[in-house]
Amino acid sequence: MTRLLATLMALLLCTTSSTAQPAGNQALPVVYVLSTGGTIAGQGSSATDLSNYKSGSLLGEQLVNAVPQLKQIADVRVEQIVNVGSSDITLDNWLTLAKRIQTITAETPRVAGFVITHGTNTLEETAYFLNLTIKSDKPIVLVGSMRPSTAMSADGPLNLLNAVRTAISPDARGKGTLIVLNDEINAARDTTKTNTLRVETFRAPELGLLGYIDEDKISFYRSTTKRHTLNSELDVTSLTQLPKVAILYSYIEPEASLIRAVVSSGAQGIVFAGSGNGSLSSFEEAALKEVTALPAASRPAMVRSSRVGNGRVTATAEYDAMGIIPADTLNPQKARILLMLALTKTRDPKEIRRMFAEY
Repeated sequence: MTRLLATLMALLLCTTSSTAQPAGNQALPVVYVLSTGGTIAGQGSSATDLSNYKSGSLLGEQLVNAVPQLKQIADVRVEQIVNVGSSDITLDNWLTLAKRIQTITAETPRVAGFVITHGTNTLEETAYFLNLTIKSDKPIVLVGSMRPSTAMSADGPLNLLNAVRTAISPDARGKGTLIVLNDEINAARDTTKTNTLRVETFRAPELGLLGYIDEDKISFYRSTTKRHTLNSELDVTSLTQLPKVAILYSYIEPEASLIRAVVSSGAQGIVFAGSGNGSLSSFEEAALKEVTALPAASRPAMVRSSRVGNGRVTATAEYDAMGIIPADTLNPQKARILLMLALTKTRDPKEIRRMFAEY
């Protein structure tokens, strides 16, 4: 009986050891870090040099290697897309980034999510572009820092760790492109840089952030109701360039000749950063009479946003009659992105107006 029991125990142990794997041998989720430069990859001359530094001094591999904790939570694979300050990001860079994400998604089904390291000056624009164009529900997380890697209290390493944690979180799937800095998760559509130097710069005025990243877990409290990613009709897969769209800023007694200059330059669209509820001055409206008199085929699509920073820009009879579309809550730089992408699909003002209501 004792010998039989011993044999059974041995068989049980053998079976258990052959089917169970130690936790350390379990496959980690795959995350691609696509690096573009920015302050997070910047270096200054000293630990107290927080303003006079060179963006894009480090490669993505160096950023990842500086955070060894990443190896404990994910199989991180790094690719360098470009290495510049974000003010120098181009539309071609956007197309490269979007197409690369789509290719990786198709070729690597195991990929859990993506992290894009990026400078903060235009981070919100890249995030919104990807929010509208990537056909996947896997998390795409934009991350940066307000202090260079050489700073005494650099915020980049923890931001990067939190971005990867968010990218592998099941709760982050299907929420569109996300922005992660300062232990906070924000939506690409609603978020803007609100402060020149403070680490808490990214805010979604009035609408609020999506969630927090704390030591114990990732916590989401809301999600956007606007169309994005898998539900977007906008696709750049076959595009090699984007339509030219300009932004014109309103102020007291503006230089209305800029409207004529933009039209003469061949711009296919204009976004007005109007005052208040997207209002334009009489000087601008006078110049626009020449534009609205042009044949429909040569007339740029026009959108009214606001320089205010909060609230909706609503339709009015006056501007509707001029064919100018309200941008809802999109700020001027994001209204430009949606208008560029809309123009790759249609020039019908009614269709473009629909898109601004839905995205």
